[in-house]
Amino acid sequence: MKQNFIQSRNYLLLLLISIGILWGCGSSQNDPTPTNQYLVSSTVVGEYTTAQLSARVDGSALGSDNALIIGVVKGLIKNPIKVIKVVYNTKGVDGKAIQASGLVIFPKTSESVPLISQQHGTIADKNDAPSLYGTASEAYQLSSIVASNGFIIACPDYVGYGASANLDHPYEHRETLAQASLDMLRATKELITQEKAAWSQKVMITGYSEGGFATMALQKKMEEQYPNEFNLVASSCGAGAYNKTAFMNYIINQKTHGNAQYNSLYIWVTLAYNSIYGLNRPASYYFNAPYAAEVASKGPQASIPVSINLAYSDTFRNGVNNGTDTQFIAGVKDNDIFDWKPKTPTQLYHGTADQHVFYFNSETAAAAMKAKGATDVTLITVQGTDHFSTLPNYLLGTLTFFTNKK
Repeated sequence: MKQNFIQSRNYLLLLLISIGILWGCGSSQNDPTPTNQYLVSSTVVGEYTTAQLSARVDGSALGSDNALIIGVVKGLIKNPIKVIKVVYNTKGVDGKAIQASGLVIFPKTSESVPLISQQHGTIADKNDAPSLYGTASEAYQLSSIVASNGFIIACPDYVGYGASANLDHPYEHRETLAQASLDMLRATKELITQEKAAWSQKVMITGYSEGGFATMALQKKMEEQYPNEFNLVASSCGAGAYNKTAFMNYIINQKTHGNAQYNSLYIWVTLAYNSIYGLNRPASYYFNAPYAAEVASKGPQASIPVSINLAYSDTFRNGVNNGTDTQFIAGVKDNDIFDWKPKTPTQLYHGTADQHVFYFNSETAAAAMKAKGATDVTLITVQGTDHFSTLPNYLLGTLTFFTNKK
């Protein structure tokens, strides 16, 4: 009897071991180790002390040499930071899979902190892309300071910079900017898990100029298409060209500043939409001589030192004004992001003397959003400031707004 018991016990043990092995094999096949869907690679750029960060703060970064403002910003520096370059999966203008890049900045703290997606403004020099972390970049000068204050900061390069620098940047294209920024957030989420960083699960988004436009496009995409993917708690947009239709109608018909630097951006948008929407017209369709030849050879680097309405051709202007250029009009309208109903608490910053991206962009956006029933959209009008002197108000106001949402 005792021998039979021992044999039965041994048989039972062998059976359990066999079942355990089978379960182990089954688990390995059905529940593989999770792999990143968006994050392709991550590379540590560096780690920086609070003293090193403080040395970066000067007037050129803030758009102001006011000693009080500089002192306030230096006071924001609390933690060392760790800076990581990422390459991630996203989509290009044609919707096909590509790899893009960006930068993620972590505060070195055990505190659970929010995640900010910070969309950069217009970059003319590709060396200023966030992932390259050059000293002239927004990521180096401003995002690093904010991260030190207790935020994880994700800084997408967008398509056309960094890992995708071989491609043309789809300037002011709503869908591509939104997609690249959203996929950067997704890759950052995977990196946070990889780094075992303490994240509060809260997400805030912000940007100025092209970054303001990109932020609004990102917010609209997140709220309307992926409302449950992230806990979006705040959005702050500065001086973005949200009302593209009104903007285009204005610059082709009204006398403006004649600033060649500003005009180069209007040229860029015109050429970008010409390409993105498959119009593929010659520069001479859009511009008069002698400017057409320079635009054809230099693109956005062409110098047009007169009011831009004088440089646009009668053919182009008439086609937009009388509605016969349906393709270009439709392309511009596809990039309107002012007339919708945000759910997330949203702030719009804009200076009334902005001759670069005109104030009516934020004014008409706030009015349209409220008309659709938005209850938490605030237009913060800065009297008498231009595109650059509005920056301190936007920066400090946004940080206060986000800190209150922590």
